[in-house]
Amino acid sequence: MVGLEPEDTAATRPCILIVEDELLTRIAAAEFLRDCGFTVIEAANAEEARLVVASRAYVDLVFTDIQMPGDMDGRSLAGWLAREKPRLPVILTSARLEGDAASRGQRRFVRKPYRLSDIEKQIRELLGQS
Repeated sequence: MVGLEPEDTAATRPCILIVEDELLTRIAAAEFLRDCGFTVIEAANAEEARLVVASRAYVDLVFTDIQMPGDMDGRSLAGWLAREKPRLPVILTSARLEGDAASRGQRRFVRKPYRLSDIEKQIRELLGQS
């Protein structure tokens, strides 16, 4: 896990948890979102993301890939979040069209490849900053 910041940072900037197993993709998205003024925590898989969400009260949004190695993929992570943190917005992404990952309510789907500016726009909309 990368990017853990002091508790007081959350009070001033929204905290985005990026869950992506592809290192270069994760780094690019994290740096872009930091430059946009967000606090960013990085997780390499869904298991790491669950630990972050369970241990940190200040995650404002989760941006996760769907296809990831391990026992839990991004879709399963989104289901867990819906049960454990139902008000926490989630943006799912994949290069494949995911029928059950349709955008609705606090859950959005963005197809890869995406433009980082489009992700920023989705985040701001979900956080009421548009």
